[in-house]
Amino acid sequence: MSILGTRSDIRVLGRPDLDDFLALAARDPVVNVFAEYRARTTGLEPRWLGGEVWGRYRDGELAAACHVGANLVPVGCDQDDAAAFAARAVRIGRTTATIVGPDIAVDAFWAAVGGRWGRPREIRRRQPHLQIAGPPLVDPDPEVRLTTRDDLDELYPACVAMYTEEVGVSPEIAGGADLYRTRVLQLVNRQWSFARFDRGRLVFKAEVACATPSAAQVQGVWVAPDRRGEGLATRGMAAVVAHVRREVAPVVSLYVNEFNVPARRAYEHVGFTESARFATIMF
Repeated sequence: MSILGTRSDIRVLGRPDLDDFLALAARDPVVNVFAEYRARTTGLEPRWLGGEVWGRYRDGELAAACHVGANLVPVGCDQDDAAAFAARAVRIGRTTATIVGPDIAVDAFWAAVGGRWGRPREIRRRQPHLQIAGPPLVDPDPEVRLTTRDDLDELYPACVAMYTEEVGVSPEIAGGADLYRTRVLQLVNRQWSFARFDRGRLVFKAEVACATPSAAQVQGVWVAPDRRGEGLATRGMAAVVAHVRREVAPVVSLYVNEFNVPARRAYEHVGFTESARFATIMF
């Protein structure tokens, strides 16, 4: 087989393929939590996905997949699979804002795409993917709680600040404020949004981005700049882990930039351990 594969062995998956896709994701349910969550909530229907999921077959069995929406995420891909999906992606053109997932697959995909998708805004390699499957190793902060709609005046600006600091651009550009505010409110309504307030001011926050019966992925961890270095993130994340493991899923995961040493130390103190390496390419 050619390293780029053939068109015949890759096709768009749909609802009849859901069980096969879930079985593929279940080979590494923590690393694949985002893609599995999207499959469970959309049934692999393109109109709900806002994109497609591609499957690659070997001997009639689903061997690898690729979520292609706002985020392009490889699932169960080795280097050959990633290159095969890249060949299809080149023909179609870039429709995604971010490529993210296990670094071996992301690097192989990007090497095959080359410059034909344009220059990325930033490439972040070797991001530690962390998880915890037991109680936190430090006492949870008792002041961390689920947020409510009444908290939005403090919560929304903190979410914008975190996103801008992490991604490098504001989520409000190009008229995106209403959409981003809706996303923040969705997480509040799902009881996936956590914060600590000090005299009415938000000083720590985090959210669950996605969850399956096996795992939940945390995002948006943020501490007010003038309160950093006080241990708010460590005890705050301990509280989030305790709640999520009790109410949402048995394993809590996240991935972090390799250069973010303070965050990595905080997660280590909580009890997170590295289980993989991710890479993220942003356009």
